[in-house]
Amino acid sequence: MDVDIQTLLFEFFGGLGIFLLGIKFMGDGLQKSAGDRLRDILDRFTSNPFLGVLAGMVVTMLIQSSSGTTVLTVALVNAGFMTLRQAIGVIMGANIGTTVTAFIIGIDIGEYALPILAVGAFLIFFFKKPIINALGQAVFGFGALFFGLELMSSGMKPLRSLESFHELTVSMSDNPILGVVIGAVFTLIVQSSSATIGILQGLFSEGAITLNAAIPVLFGDNIGTTITAVLAAIGASVAAKRAALTHVIFNLIGSIIFLILLLPFIAYVSFLQTKLNLNPEMTLAFAHGSFNIMNTIIQFPFIAGLAWIVTKTIPGKDTIIEYKPQYLDPIFIERSSSLALDQAKKEIVRMGEYACKGLEESNQYLTTSSQKHSDMAMQIEGAINNLDRNITEYLVTVSGRSLSEQESEKHTALMNSIRDIERIGDHFENLIELVDYKISNKVQISDKAMGELNTMFDLTNMTVKQAVDALNESDREKALEVVQREEEIDKMERDYRKRHIIRMNEGLCSGSAGIVFVDIISNLERIGDHAVNIAEYVLGHHD
Repeated sequence: MDVDIQTLLFEFFGGLGIFLLGIKFMGDGLQKSAGDRLRDILDRFTSNPFLGVLAGMVVTMLIQSSSGTTVLTVALVNAGFMTLRQAIGVIMGANIGTTVTAFIIGIDIGEYALPILAVGAFLIFFFKKPIINALGQAVFGFGALFFGLELMSSGMKPLRSLESFHELTVSMSDNPILGVVIGAVFTLIVQSSSATIGILQGLFSEGAITLNAAIPVLFGDNIGTTITAVLAAIGASVAAKRAALTHVIFNLIGSIIFLILLLPFIAYVSFLQTKLNLNPEMTLAFAHGSFNIMNTIIQFPFIAGLAWIVTKTIPGKDTIIEYKPQYLDPIFIERSSSLALDQAKKEIVRMGEYACKGLEESNQYLTTSSQKHSDMAMQIEGAINNLDRNITEYLVTVSGRSLSEQESEKHTALMNSIRDIERIGDHFENLIELVDYKISNKVQISDKAMGELNTMFDLTNMTVKQAVDALNESDREKALEVVQREEEIDKMERDYRKRHIIRMNEGLCSGSAGIVFVDIISNLERIGDHAVNIAEYVLGHHD
């Protein structure tokens, strides 16, 4: 039988592209339906490693990507939402959750792929409601997944008659390590273990590969999928790098254990196939699921050991942004309203220090265009928003107690300070977006204008720092200095705006540079207003 190589390649790679698009669409659609709840699941249900495993499973089932869950976990560790030990549990759960895709593939509904695609497209194009659009996206992705598989399967059919491919599968049966390497490398390339397992299921169902050759490839797929987390951890915090390394070590150890137990594992899978009368695709789905569940059960008791290994492998002190509050213990509310207000104030000062740090990172991003400063600023903005919610809830609970007049004044001042600091966070987020616009549109700001921006950044940051210090120390002198400095910021903004108009008229600056410059100084001036608000709370109320 002659094999038409062009048809084989076109159908295989076209099918692979549609399959990958299907997984992405399905995951994105489900993620949009769930909204921010995914991160909440990971944040709330990781108080112990067992709950972490369950959370990792649930989120991965929802977004159809263990890599996606691991990247999300790395981001949460990087942000200080999650400890390394909690992250290890989530990563273990993600490995189990990702097997759902293989089970979906095992359900033989390929002939219904096109009607499913049609239903998805109908929901996307004929409904305006975002939740129905998101559902339509998930359904369309589901259909595309099966349509892609059908194309790949059709493309792979002739492989059975290729002598060289037959020799390769015999080599893989005789040398399982070769199968592991092939699985790992292919998954590294396509960045999706679900895709490589889908291809493996297709080959196995066509009789192009034996079970003995397929199982080691399946182990390799689990190693290859760790690359996404490794890439996500580049440039991240030490803790995030450790979380990514944990994913690699966990899957490597699992593959080594099961290579040693390869013959009993193959016998177990064959037994399942016969006993449950499984089709070839479902057989590999059960093999994949069993491998990941058993691997998690074996390594779960050694989470502390895994954490120790990665901590020793990647040394160094972590510089993470701590999202969670440090001082808001509910016990203070029960004991003393005054003490609870003091604790809230400490947390607000921490929030204010983050605002200063975020402003510095925004300035660094403007000066250097280095992405790490943008990432750090956005991380800080997220921390400020989270602290805003937590401190506000805490103060609302405090207000339920009977407060003296002085405590009531202090409570109001603290609530207002939170709002102002949160707005400072919003303004430096605006600054980041302006620098993004400047970089993506290649806007050139003259050296003179850049010097003025840096001068105004320095003055604004100094003013915010002083306002936070005044709040921390209830220092009227510092608060009065903030009011004076803010007047300087206002004057600077007016002067710089006039000078920039002159530069534009003289052709020294372009119109787009003018827009960026004016928007930056306008945001800095608004930050100065919020700093003076904090100072005025200190002047209006002091201990």
